Amino acid sequence: MILVTGATGNVGRNVVEQLLDAGHEVRALTRDPEQAKLPDGAEVACGDLGEPGTLRPVLTGVSAVFLFAAPGSGPGFVQAATAAGVRKVVFLSSSAVDDDVDEQTNPIASYHAEIERSLRASDLEWTFLRSGHMATNALPWAGQTRAGDVVRAPYAESTSAPVHEADLAAVAVRALTEPGHAGATYDLTGPESLTAREQVALIGEAIGRPLRYEELTPEAAREAMSRFMPPFILDTLFEQWADSVGKPARVSGDVEKIIGRPARTFARWATDHAADFR
Repeated sequence: MILVTGATGNVGRNVVEQLLDAGHEVRALTRDPEQAKLPDGAEVACGDLGEPGTLRPVLTGVSAVFLFAAPGSGPGFVQAATAAGVRKVVFLSSSAVDDDVDEQTNPIASYHAEIERSLRASDLEWTFLRSGHMATNALPWAGQTRAGDVVRAPYAESTSAPVHEADLAAVAVRALTEPGHAGATYDLTGPESLTAREQVALIGEAIGRPLRYEELTPEAAREAMSRFMPPFILDTLFEQWADSVGKPARVSGDVEKIIGRPARTFARWATDHAADFR
Protein backbone atom coordinates (compact mmCIF):
# COMPACT_ATOMS: atom_id res chain seq x y z
CA MET A 1 0.00 0.00 0.00
CA ILE A 2 1.30 3.45 -0.98
CA LEU A 3 -0.05 6.56 0.72
CA VAL A 4 -0.27 9.72 -1.37
CA THR A 5 -0.55 12.96 0.59
CA GLY A 6 -1.67 16.12 -1.17
CA ALA A 7 -3.70 13.73 -3.31
CA THR A 8 -6.09 16.32 -4.71
CA GLY A 9 -3.30 18.68 -5.83
CA ASN A 10 -1.85 18.92 -9.32
CA VAL A 11 1.07 16.61 -8.62
CA GLY A 12 -0.58 14.33 -6.06
CA ARG A 13 -3.53 13.54 -8.29
CA ASN A 14 -1.13 12.52 -11.06
CA VAL A 15 0.80 10.32 -8.62
CA VAL A 16 -2.45 8.58 -7.65
CA GLU A 17 -3.43 8.02 -11.28
CA GLN A 18 -0.03 6.75 -12.37
CA LEU A 19 0.31 4.38 -9.42
CA LEU A 20 -3.15 2.93 -10.10
CA ASP A 21 -2.34 2.56 -13.81
CA ALA A 22 0.76 0.58 -12.81
CA GLY A 23 -1.33 -1.76 -10.66
CA HIS A 24 -0.36 -0.53 -7.18
CA GLU A 25 -2.61 -0.22 -4.15
CA VAL A 26 -3.13 3.45 -3.34
CA ARG A 27 -4.48 5.24 -0.29
CA ALA A 28 -5.12 8.92 -0.96
CA LEU A 29 -5.02 11.39 1.91
CA THR A 30 -7.34 14.39 1.86
CA ARG A 31 -8.99 16.67 4.40
CA ASP A 32 -12.33 16.40 2.61
CA PRO A 33 -13.03 12.94 1.08
CA GLU A 34 -16.50 13.99 -0.06
CA GLN A 35 -15.04 16.64 -2.39
CA ALA A 36 -11.90 14.79 -3.46
CA LYS A 37 -13.21 13.30 -6.74
CA LEU A 38 -10.25 10.94 -6.95
CA PRO A 39 -9.97 8.09 -9.47
CA ASP A 40 -11.85 4.86 -8.91
CA GLY A 41 -9.56 2.32 -7.31
CA ALA A 42 -7.98 4.68 -4.83
CA GLU A 43 -8.82 4.21 -1.16
CA VAL A 44 -9.68 7.71 0.02
CA ALA A 45 -8.71 8.48 3.62
CA CYS A 46 -9.41 11.53 5.75
CA GLY A 47 -6.47 13.16 7.49
CA ASP A 48 -4.34 16.28 7.78
CA LEU A 49 -0.54 16.52 7.80
CA GLY A 50 -0.90 19.45 10.15
CA GLU A 51 -2.62 17.22 12.72
CA PRO A 52 -0.36 14.21 13.36
CA GLY A 53 -3.03 12.43 15.39
CA THR A 54 -5.07 11.97 12.20
CA LEU A 55 -2.19 10.19 10.47
CA ARG A 56 -1.88 7.07 12.61
CA PRO A 57 -4.85 5.20 11.14
CA VAL A 58 -4.12 6.17 7.53
CA LEU A 59 -0.48 5.04 7.83
CA THR A 60 -1.43 1.56 9.04
CA GLY A 61 -0.30 -1.04 6.52
CA VAL A 62 1.51 1.53 4.36
CA SER A 63 4.97 0.70 3.03
CA ALA A 64 5.74 3.93 1.15
CA VAL A 65 4.52 7.54 1.21
CA PHE A 66 4.50 10.35 -1.32
CA LEU A 67 4.86 13.38 0.94
CA PHE A 68 3.65 16.80 -0.06
CA ALA A 69 5.09 19.72 1.91
CA ALA A 70 2.96 21.17 4.68
CA PRO A 71 4.87 23.78 6.75
CA GLY A 72 5.83 22.47 10.16
CA SER A 73 4.64 18.93 9.46
CA GLY A 74 8.01 17.17 9.40
CA PRO A 75 8.50 15.98 13.00
CA GLY A 76 4.90 14.85 13.49
CA PHE A 77 4.82 12.98 10.20
CA VAL A 78 8.17 11.27 10.82
CA GLN A 79 7.06 10.12 14.26
CA ALA A 80 3.74 8.76 12.96
CA ALA A 81 5.34 7.08 9.92
CA THR A 82 8.06 5.46 11.98
CA ALA A 83 5.56 4.15 14.53
CA ALA A 84 3.43 2.70 11.70
CA GLY A 85 6.36 0.83 10.15
CA VAL A 86 6.56 2.88 6.95
CA ARG A 87 9.76 2.08 5.05
CA LYS A 88 10.07 4.65 2.27
CA VAL A 89 9.19 8.36 1.87
CA VAL A 90 9.43 10.34 -1.36
CA PHE A 91 9.21 14.03 -0.51
CA LEU A 92 8.25 16.73 -3.02
CA SER A 93 10.65 19.44 -1.93
CA SER A 94 11.83 22.67 -3.57
CA SER A 95 14.85 23.59 -5.68
CA ALA A 96 15.05 26.75 -3.59
CA VAL A 97 16.69 24.73 -0.80
CA ASP A 98 20.39 25.60 -0.55
CA ASP A 99 22.58 22.87 0.92
CA ASP A 100 25.50 25.26 1.37
CA VAL A 101 23.93 27.43 4.07
CA ASP A 102 23.06 26.69 7.68
CA GLU A 103 19.88 28.77 7.59
CA GLN A 104 17.67 29.28 4.56
CA THR A 105 16.89 32.93 3.80
CA ASN A 106 14.10 32.07 1.37
CA PRO A 107 10.87 31.35 3.34
CA ILE A 108 9.75 28.70 0.84
CA ALA A 109 13.12 26.99 1.04
CA SER A 110 13.04 27.23 4.82
CA TYR A 111 9.99 25.10 5.47
CA HIS A 112 10.99 22.54 2.84
CA ALA A 113 14.46 22.30 4.39
CA GLU A 114 12.94 21.76 7.83
CA ILE A 115 11.01 18.75 6.54
CA GLU A 116 14.12 17.45 4.78
CA ARG A 117 16.05 17.67 8.07
CA SER A 118 13.36 15.68 9.89
CA LEU A 119 13.54 12.94 7.26
CA ARG A 120 17.35 12.87 7.22
CA ALA A 121 17.40 12.43 10.99
CA SER A 122 14.97 9.48 10.85
CA ASP A 123 15.42 5.80 10.03
CA LEU A 124 13.13 6.13 7.01
CA GLU A 125 14.41 5.62 3.47
CA TRP A 126 13.97 9.05 1.92
CA THR A 127 14.18 10.52 -1.56
CA PHE A 128 13.94 14.27 -2.17
CA LEU A 129 12.37 15.58 -5.38
CA ARG A 130 13.44 19.20 -5.52
CA SER A 131 11.07 20.74 -7.99
CA GLY A 132 11.84 23.90 -9.86
CA HIS A 133 9.21 26.16 -11.39
CA MET A 134 6.02 24.16 -11.97
CA ALA A 135 4.21 24.69 -15.24
CA THR A 136 0.96 24.87 -13.26
CA ASN A 137 2.15 28.25 -11.95
CA ALA A 138 0.76 29.58 -15.25
CA LEU A 139 -2.80 28.59 -14.35
CA PRO A 140 -3.57 31.92 -12.60
CA TRP A 141 -3.41 33.52 -16.06
CA ALA A 142 -6.42 31.46 -17.14
CA GLY A 143 -8.99 33.93 -15.83
CA GLN A 144 -7.51 36.61 -18.07
CA THR A 145 -7.26 34.42 -21.17
CA ARG A 146 -10.86 33.30 -20.79
CA ALA A 147 -11.92 36.95 -20.67
CA GLY A 148 -9.71 38.31 -23.44
CA ASP A 149 -6.44 38.13 -25.34
CA VAL A 150 -4.17 39.98 -22.92
CA VAL A 151 -2.30 38.65 -19.89
CA ARG A 152 -1.35 41.43 -17.49
CA ALA A 153 1.44 40.46 -15.10
CA PRO A 154 4.88 41.67 -13.98
CA TYR A 155 8.35 40.81 -15.29
CA ALA A 156 7.60 39.69 -18.84
CA GLU A 157 11.26 38.74 -19.36
CA SER A 158 11.63 36.72 -16.17
CA THR A 159 12.80 33.19 -16.98
CA SER A 160 12.05 29.69 -15.74
CA ALA A 161 12.21 26.08 -16.92
CA PRO A 162 8.63 24.95 -16.23
CA VAL A 163 8.22 21.30 -15.31
CA HIS A 164 5.03 19.37 -16.15
CA GLU A 165 3.23 17.99 -13.11
CA ALA A 166 2.87 14.62 -14.85
CA ASP A 167 6.66 14.40 -15.09
CA LEU A 168 7.07 15.19 -11.39
CA ALA A 169 4.57 12.42 -10.69
CA ALA A 170 6.38 9.99 -13.01
CA VAL A 171 9.64 10.54 -11.13
CA ALA A 172 7.82 10.10 -7.82
CA VAL A 173 6.28 6.81 -8.97
CA ARG A 174 9.70 5.47 -9.97
CA ALA A 175 11.17 6.46 -6.59
CA LEU A 176 8.22 4.95 -4.72
CA THR A 177 8.17 1.63 -6.55
CA GLU A 178 11.77 0.92 -7.66
CA PRO A 179 14.95 0.26 -5.67
CA GLY A 180 17.98 2.49 -5.91
CA HIS A 181 16.56 5.88 -4.97
CA ALA A 182 17.10 5.89 -1.19
CA GLY A 183 19.16 8.87 -0.05
CA ALA A 184 18.96 10.56 -3.47
CA THR A 185 18.15 14.20 -4.14
CA TYR A 186 16.83 14.96 -7.62
CA ASP A 187 16.76 18.37 -9.29
CA LEU A 188 13.63 18.45 -11.45
CA THR A 189 13.03 21.05 -14.14
CA GLY A 190 11.45 21.25 -17.53
CA PRO A 191 13.60 20.86 -20.67
CA GLU A 192 13.93 24.52 -21.69
CA SER A 193 14.31 28.06 -20.37
CA LEU A 194 11.40 30.32 -21.30
CA THR A 195 10.41 33.87 -20.47
CA ALA A 196 6.97 34.59 -19.08
CA ARG A 197 6.15 36.32 -22.37
CA GLU A 198 7.14 33.18 -24.32
CA GLN A 199 4.98 31.01 -22.08
CA VAL A 200 1.94 33.18 -22.76
CA ALA A 201 2.61 32.97 -26.51
CA LEU A 202 2.75 29.16 -26.30
CA ILE A 203 -0.56 29.10 -24.43
CA GLY A 204 -2.00 31.22 -27.25
CA GLU A 205 -0.79 28.68 -29.81
CA ALA A 206 -2.38 25.86 -27.80
CA ILE A 207 -5.78 27.56 -27.68
CA GLY A 208 -5.62 28.80 -31.28
CA ARG A 209 -5.72 32.47 -30.35
CA PRO A 210 -2.78 34.92 -30.21
CA LEU A 211 -2.22 36.26 -26.71
CA ARG A 212 -0.32 39.39 -25.68
CA TYR A 213 1.67 39.91 -22.49
CA GLU A 214 1.16 43.36 -21.01
CA GLU A 215 3.78 44.02 -18.37
CA LEU A 216 2.55 45.54 -15.12
CA THR A 217 4.80 47.49 -12.82
CA PRO A 218 5.90 45.46 -9.78
CA GLU A 219 3.94 47.85 -7.55
CA ALA A 220 0.67 47.39 -9.45
CA ALA A 221 1.10 43.62 -9.66
CA ARG A 222 1.95 43.30 -5.96
CA GLU A 223 -1.16 45.28 -4.99
CA ALA A 224 -3.39 43.02 -7.10
CA MET A 225 -1.77 39.76 -5.97
CA SER A 226 -1.75 40.68 -2.28
CA ARG A 227 -5.50 40.08 -2.20
CA PHE A 228 -5.01 36.32 -2.49
CA MET A 229 -1.35 35.59 -1.63
CA PRO A 230 0.49 35.92 1.70
CA PRO A 231 3.32 38.48 1.91
CA PHE A 232 6.13 35.94 2.39
CA ILE A 233 5.17 34.16 -0.83
CA LEU A 234 4.86 37.46 -2.70
CA ASP A 235 8.25 38.67 -1.51
CA THR A 236 9.92 35.45 -2.61
CA LEU A 237 8.23 35.38 -6.03
CA PHE A 238 9.00 38.99 -6.86
CA GLU A 239 12.62 38.58 -5.83
CA GLN A 240 13.00 35.45 -7.96
CA TRP A 241 11.32 37.05 -10.98
CA ALA A 242 13.46 40.20 -10.78
CA ASP A 243 16.69 38.21 -10.34
CA SER A 244 15.96 35.98 -13.35
CA VAL A 245 15.43 38.73 -15.95
CA GLY A 246 18.01 38.37 -18.69
CA LYS A 247 19.39 35.09 -17.32
CA PRO A 248 18.53 31.72 -18.86
CA ALA A 249 16.93 29.42 -16.32
CA ARG A 250 18.90 26.42 -15.15
CA VAL A 251 17.85 23.18 -16.90
CA SER A 252 18.46 19.78 -15.32
CA GLY A 253 18.42 16.38 -17.01
CA ASP A 254 17.24 14.48 -13.92
CA VAL A 255 13.69 13.90 -15.21
CA GLU A 256 14.97 12.16 -18.35
CA LYS A 257 17.62 10.26 -16.39
CA ILE A 258 15.02 8.76 -14.06
CA ILE A 259 12.04 8.11 -16.32
CA GLY A 260 13.99 7.31 -19.50
CA ARG A 261 12.47 9.88 -21.83
CA PRO A 262 12.77 13.66 -22.28
CA ALA A 263 10.79 15.91 -19.97
CA ARG A 264 7.59 17.28 -21.49
CA THR A 265 7.87 20.77 -22.98
CA PHE A 266 5.79 23.75 -21.87
CA ALA A 267 4.11 23.67 -25.28
CA ARG A 268 2.94 20.14 -24.46
CA TRP A 269 1.73 21.33 -21.05
CA ALA A 270 -0.18 24.19 -22.65
CA THR A 271 -1.88 21.76 -25.05
CA ASP A 272 -2.75 19.44 -22.16
CA HIS A 273 -4.34 22.37 -20.30
CA ALA A 274 -5.84 24.23 -23.25
CA ALA A 275 -9.36 23.83 -21.86
CA ASP A 276 -8.35 25.74 -18.73
CA PHE A 277 -7.38 28.79 -20.79
CA ARG A 278 -10.24 28.92 -23.29
